[in-house]
Order: sequence, then structure tokens, then C-alpha cells
Amino acid sequence: MIFGNRLDAGGIPPGKWTACLALLMVLPLAACSGEKKGVVTPNPPVPVTVTTPVVKTVPVQIRAIGNVEAYNTVSVKAQVNGQISRVHFREGQDVRKGELLFTIDPRPFKAALKQAEATLAKDQAQAMFAREQARRYGELLKDGIVTQDQYDQLRANADAYTAAINADRAQVENARIQLGYCFIRSPIDGRTGNLAVQVGNLVKANDVPVLVTINQISPIYATFSIPEKDLVELRKHMAGGPLRVDAQVPNDPAGPEEGTFSFLDNSVDSTTGTIRLKGTFPNRHHRLWPGQFVNVTLILTSRPNVVVIPTRAIQTGQEGQFVFVVKADRTVELRPVTVSMTLNDESVIDKGVGSGETVVTDGQLRLSPGAKVEVKATPATPAKGTAGAVP
Repeated sequence: MIFGNRLDAGGIPPGKWTACLALLMVLPLAACSGEKKGVVTPNPPVPVTVTTPVVKTVPVQIRAIGNVEAYNTVSVKAQVNGQISRVHFREGQDVRKGELLFTIDPRPFKAALKQAEATLAKDQAQAMFAREQARRYGELLKDGIVTQDQYDQLRANADAYTAAINADRAQVENARIQLGYCFIRSPIDGRTGNLAVQVGNLVKANDVPVLVTINQISPIYATFSIPEKDLVELRKHMAGGPLRVDAQVPNDPAGPEEGTFSFLDNSVDSTTGTIRLKGTFPNRHHRLWPGQFVNVTLILTSRPNVVVIPTRAIQTGQEGQFVFVVKADRTVELRPVTVSMTLNDESVIDKGVGSGETVVTDGQLRLSPGAKVEVKATPATPAKGTAGAVP
């Protein structure tokens, strides 16, 4: 026993006993804290959308911006001088070939025709008299009553009147033609444009402005250009028969107008490196209009049974293009792919993905190889059919 200091159990002074208790309480807490720091918490699944590649027949196409041109354009002018007495159509009206458009006052031309016919009749009567006189002098020449010179003179007069009759007939025919020019008819089937000359105006032969312009819009052309690098492929497929051309009017929900490739220019434009082509379209419903811009698709051939996936599924890295493929355990695998064609939102995969696999279409930015995924929504799988592609 030590005097002057109170000891509790074990002989430990009270102050030191309190310190020991505090130390004993801190040690288990430190041990628990260390255990928590050693535990690795798994990352949550990444939400993604997926789709399944489909097998399709894909046409090989060349796409370009085209301009619609009238199949035929005629600027109607007067061929005689005169006054417009009547207009037989309305602006913007469809007309048929041979349909009457304008009437120029025909009265002066009718008078000229009658005059020419009268001159012809007069010369015909004189020619008849000259021939008869020459015939009589021929008989008198046989009897020695008239001289040869007198007979030859009468024969020459008869021949001259015959020539005059031929000239008169030509004048009559010309007068009829001039009278016919008073009735201006449409030379083609087409649609009339702006009427430049109204009733009562005087017009001159082959003068400007033109009376009206007629565009033939059924059928109609779409003109477009392609790079010269595509010329070899185009000519190869041209040998196999007519090629189809589609013309899509922007913002037209009715779909493309179908036509036939009809023209390949005879030279490449050296300034642009392109060559000019044309497609011909029936245009029965007048959906294509001259001067309009259209999206033209020239279909060369088709590739059957190719694997197609949405273009948004394809990512680009340092080693090329790839997709994320979802495996059976809901983890993803980075798969390099070879893309041969693309059209709008679909791409043709030559190598890397099969038709029975599942590829990620959205959410790739948060993915890495081996990451766990959670499929949030699967877009409707495109039906098997025909899709387009561009080399």
C-alpha cells in the first residue's frame, strides 16, 4: 500500500484508468474504418438502348442534287405582221399539240390570197388562148400560110404563160401559208406560261417579246452531275440495261418520282471534275416542275443479304470504327467493324457484327469494354426489305 495516493482495482491510478478506457474505445473504431476503406463498390449498370442487326437487300446508289428541266420548251412568236384579234387560252393552261392559241387579224391576208388566185385565173385563161393560137398556126404552117417565125413566136408566148401560171400557183400557195400564220397553234403538248402580248397589240414577224412560252412537263428531265470517279462504275452497270433514277422533292411526303436514266454527257467538266447526266420521268401528276431542285438517286445495282445496323451505333476511335456488342451476361464488348455503305441512318457492315447479335445504339459515351449495361428501351427492329446505300 502506498500512502497518499488512492488506487483502484489493479493498482492503476484513476486518471490513467480513464485514459485507458478512451484508448480501448478508439481502437475498434479505427479497425472498422480500415475495413470499410478496403471494400470496392461495383459501378452501377449503364443505361443504354440496343437493336439487332437485320439482313436486307441493299441497292447500290449514287446520290446527287439535281435540277428539273422541261422536256421541251417552245417560245411562240408571230410569223407575220398584224394585230392580235383573239387569245384562245388562259395563262398557265395545259394545251395540246395543234390547239389554237392566237388569232392575228386575217383580213389583209385573205385579200392577198384572193388577189393571187385572181392573177392565177387570168394567166390560166391567157395561157389557154396562147396554146390554142399556137395550135392553129401550126396547122397553117403545114399549109404554108404562115411563116416559121410567126409560129415560133406564138409557141413562145404559150410557154411563157405556162411559166407564169406556175409562178402564180406559188404565189397562191405562199398567200395561203401567210394566211395560215394568222392562226398560231401550239407546236407541242405542254403548259403555257406568262402571256406577254394581249388582244389589240400589233406584232411583227419573229419579234420580241415572245407571245408565250410553252414547257412540256410530261415527260420531264432531271439534270444532275456526279464525280468523274464514279464514271467507270456507272458505265459498267449501263451495259446491263436501263438504270432507274429517283427524284425526291424536298418536304414532299408523297415519296420519290421514279424515272429512267437517259443521258450521259460526252465529256467531263475539267473545271469541276464532274460529268452531266439526265433522268427522264413520266411526271403524270406534275409533281416535278421546271427549275425545281430535287434529290436525285441513281440506282446502279443491289447487294442481297447484307447486314445492316443503325448508323448511330457506329463509333470512331484511334484504330477505326467500332460498335459495342452486348453479351449474354449484360456486359459489353468493343468490336471493330468494317462499314462499306451508308445511307441516311443505316450502314452496311461487311465485317465485325452478325445478324443475331445485339449492338448498343445510344449511351456509348459512358461505356468501356466489360462494362455492365441496363437496357432501357429497344427501338422497333426494321422490317426485312430493301434499303438504300451509297458507295
